[in-house]
Amino acid sequence: MQALRPLPAPLPVLVRLRENIESALEGKPEVIELALVALLAGGHLLIEDVPGVGKTTLARALAKTLGGDMNRVQFTSDLLPADIVGVSVLDPARQQFTLRQGPIFTNVLLADEINRASPRTQSALLEAMNEGQVSIDGKTMHLPEPFFVIATQNPHDFAGTFPLPESQLDRFMLRIRIGYPTGQTEARLLSRAVLDTVQDVEPTLDPAQLVALQRQVKRIEIEQSILDYIIAIGQATRSTPSIALGLSTRGVVALGMAARARAFLRGRNYVLVEDVLDLAVAVIAHRIRIAAYAEGFTVGRDEAEVTIRELVARIPLPL
Repeated sequence: MQALRPLPAPLPVLVRLRENIESALEGKPEVIELALVALLAGGHLLIEDVPGVGKTTLARALAKTLGGDMNRVQFTSDLLPADIVGVSVLDPARQQFTLRQGPIFTNVLLADEINRASPRTQSALLEAMNEGQVSIDGKTMHLPEPFFVIATQNPHDFAGTFPLPESQLDRFMLRIRIGYPTGQTEARLLSRAVLDTVQDVEPTLDPAQLVALQRQVKRIEIEQSILDYIIAIGQATRSTPSIALGLSTRGVVALGMAARARAFLRGRNYVLVEDVLDLAVAVIAHRIRIAAYAEGFTVGRDEAEVTIRELVARIPLPL
């Protein structure tokens, strides 16, 4: 095997990017790293957790540090697809229809509480998230580059929520949870008495710089044995009896791209097995569906996450 020359260290801009977000969301370095993985890999990010633990704070901090254009949409049950993508309206002076672009025409779209909107409205994001374009009145329009969706959602058993369809979930590269902060972190927040910790976050990148970094991520090397390992994980999800819906091809590719982004974020120009192992749950769990007859179901835990951890642990590691 040819020796790979590691990068000397994480790029300074990546260090600043991480520190900038950590200033807004304290005590969650692992969560922030996963969010940056989705960003650098060119994917989209779904943040799921109970209200009040920092979902929107993380999303806003991530969007603000990127620079460029950002639009925030508060998803509600009465939101329509046209409220997101736009609509053609009659211009009385010119006596013709003109397109009024929706908030989706931006670099960063913050979809807050996405699962409070109806499935019809959620479907307005499908083409945009997969192809970077939208179709309005028979016309296809490309979105700005980069285009990054950060969505937050409350757990499905909360009142007034609609579960995201599988086709929507499969377009999110990672799903992460923030969790409650430690007592020490809460004590610092109380002592500062500042609710909006995002106000001091400064832009670190511009859109062109982000696109350049994403292109570097695509050049990160993955050995054939690790590629075979990723494929084995995907195939195992499709042959496990307790899993009714296995990992899609898009999901397999997403796991490889996320592993590249994590390696790049940590200052390497090659992927390690640990990159795949540490990202497997965040990339795969929201994409699979557990069979209704699966044994050992326990209330209060995410069965998909538990199943993926157990499945990955059974697959032999590459030599």
